[in-house]
Amino acid sequence: MILKQYYLQCLSQASYLIGDETSGRAVVVDPRRDIEEYLRDAARLELCIELVLETHFHADFLSGHLEFAQVGAEIGFGSHAHTEFPARLFDDGEHYSLGEVTLEVLHTPGHTPEAISIAIYETSESDHPHAVLTGDTLFVGDVGRPDLLVSAGWSKIELAGMLFDSIHEKLLSLPDETIVYPAHGAGSACGKNLSNETWSTIGVQRSENQSVRIRDRDEFIESITEGQPAQPMYFAYDAELNGKVRPIREQGQLKNLTAKQIKSVIEDGGAVLDVRDPEIYALGHLLGSINIGLDGRFAEFAGSVIDPAAPIVLCGAEKQIVEARTRLSRIGYDQVRGAVLVEDCDPAAVNRTNRMTPSKLETLLKNNSSISILDVRNAGEICDGFIEGSTHIPLSSLTRRISEVPSGSELVVYCAGGYRSSIAASLLRSVIPHIRVSDLVGGFSAWSEQVQIDQAP
Repeated sequence: MILKQYYLQCLSQASYLIGDETSGRAVVVDPRRDIEEYLRDAARLELCIELVLETHFHADFLSGHLEFAQVGAEIGFGSHAHTEFPARLFDDGEHYSLGEVTLEVLHTPGHTPEAISIAIYETSESDHPHAVLTGDTLFVGDVGRPDLLVSAGWSKIELAGMLFDSIHEKLLSLPDETIVYPAHGAGSACGKNLSNETWSTIGVQRSENQSVRIRDRDEFIESITEGQPAQPMYFAYDAELNGKVRPIREQGQLKNLTAKQIKSVIEDGGAVLDVRDPEIYALGHLLGSINIGLDGRFAEFAGSVIDPAAPIVLCGAEKQIVEARTRLSRIGYDQVRGAVLVEDCDPAAVNRTNRMTPSKLETLLKNNSSISILDVRNAGEICDGFIEGSTHIPLSSLTRRISEVPSGSELVVYCAGGYRSSIAASLLRSVIPHIRVSDLVGGFSAWSEQVQIDQAP
């Protein structure tokens, strides 16, 4: 048996290659859209990928099943899925043999109604599975959130009840030594308390996973339906698109746009997306551009502040632009019209922005009551403390709650470390005319250090 995990850190997303050395046959589970790495590994291992299995309609990335179908693989879902494209639908308990290695599809609804898990047996004679791929049903440290389909008419209470049953009646019935391979890890917005570990066992999760340890159904439902992070804007878009026929990922070279062409994209409702680090961005960038640095959770935050239908112009170094396009394609953002290098721009169109240091902000707050402060961290981060008088709007909700942004002679935006605040500040400059906004260098962690210094004897 060959079982390989592919972990994409920037999306906290895991996919899997399962192969049988005796037959040379293989299955890929929950693949990302750029499928070249899977194909290279399959060729190296002398495997033929014949099936792509999806554990559910993913909301946080656009899966690569249609790209795999183009190279001859069949697409598979649980039997409760409805797709626009041809797909093999697996019943609960149905087996799929690769030769010696055998897969068993387990219906485990809750995160979504069509969700499945996949038990992997080393041979057809094995009494117990070696591992189980749990999708977004069971994570290391938590369980999947049940509220992503509320806008589609599903009750989060009903789905949470399904999730409880799936975990306790299906997954926890597996032996303790069964290895658990989830679809996501820490940082994903698909759950609350995901671990940094990318695998575990049923036994460890039975004893250590706080959500799994809740044995009362009503208490479980109450626990997992509250306190979930705000979902990024693109989640509903991707969840729907993953069941539809859509264009295959494009890989052609982007054209460099002129100032006139960039203006046309902006007038068409588009966004100029500067993918450089916040420190470099502040030194010079196109007026109205939004800064989302590649070093962070780039695609997730791009999908939080840019509409899926909006045309995009990428700004950065050549390698950065190529990488940014790939990452955007992973969430289905194919509407990149072209690229631009800041050094090629008209100097009159280039702007510099100020970044606020904690010490300067402290001084201003003591002497200027008209300064407003915006906290763009997630709700769960507020327990770490906050700057007194700040307004809290999570970054993923900011575009929907622009009217709640505080007014004043100056606005200072902060997050935990400074990455998200640069996104928020640049977004506000692009949509609110004449606003004077700075982001806090180092974020709340730097602010806390400054306060400790001031309070030291």
